[in-house]
Amino acid sequence: MRSGRPLSRIAGEPGFDLSAETWPGSIPAVRQILDDGLDLGALTILVGDNGAGKSTLVEALALAFGMSAEGGSTGARHSTRPTESELHRHLRLTRGVGGSRWGFFLRAETMHSFYTYLEDNPGPRDPAFHEMSHGESFIEILGERFGDPGLYVLDEPEAALSFSGSLALVGVLHEIARSTTSQAVVATHSPIVAATPGADLYEVGDWGLRSCPWEDLDLVRNWQSFLTRPERYLRLLP
Repeated sequence: MRSGRPLSRIAGEPGFDLSAETWPGSIPAVRQILDDGLDLGALTILVGDNGAGKSTLVEALALAFGMSAEGGSTGARHSTRPTESELHRHLRLTRGVGGSRWGFFLRAETMHSFYTYLEDNPGPRDPAFHEMSHGESFIEILGERFGDPGLYVLDEPEAALSFSGSLALVGVLHEIARSTTSQAVVATHSPIVAATPGADLYEVGDWGLRSCPWEDLDLVRNWQSFLTRPERYLRLLP
């Protein structure tokens, strides 16, 4: 019986030569990972503003683990227009003892091309994803792909989901957080997803990465402030 999670740590490969003067080595969060590394628990959630480096980090992690930059499971090699950075070549992954080497990368911005790939290379359980709504197809992926032991990397999965859909995702992530054989790393702008019980939360910004309680995240405070008095923000619109 398999035991252990897929990864215990991510860090820079000794002797890496990724310049700190140019992207992506100039991103503080990337630099921190390369210099100091990061221990990974069952569920790691990264939050932060656009451009902070969340997607760059999860993309590099997925590639270093053997997934496609455009999504899918380990070994998938579909590609429409390569735009990924070279960061994955500079990462060292410390694998868990007995941990699964299978993984799945769910990336909101490239799911259309991933569905086309599945349509051209159908599996026995694959439905017609292109005939579903964006949200329905995401929910289907969660039900069909998120049951086996492995590493699940998610980049802004809330993009297609309603409030109830986001809660369904939280339920899936909560199960992973309690698992001893599965693991997830998530980049999100959603305070709902960030509230998943058992998650290790990191706020990403000019400081790099810092552990932060849910209620102290800028993301949460900003949403709470807006929902309490939206007129304070809307009056600033041109």
